[in-house]
Amino acid sequence: MHAIRVSTPGSADVLEYVQVEPAALRAGEARVRVQAVGVNYIDVYHRTGLYAMPAPFTPGSEAAGSVEAVG
Repeated sequence: MHAIRVSTPGSADVLEYVQVEPAALRAGEARVRVQAVGVNYIDVYHRTGLYAMPAPFTPGSEAAGSVEAVG
């Protein structure tokens, strides 16, 4: 699957479209095929480093989609 990742703080140029391996699901977790994501100011603050975030990270904490698998 693919994700947008931020490895270092900066402008929108630091956004990377990368291929990632899906994590193994644990009990109580679900894998969702994301169809829409809301990116808001907090995501921009994380990307720029204004609010520190462990890197790498994937911005966008609001999403909608369909469940593909459950743990």
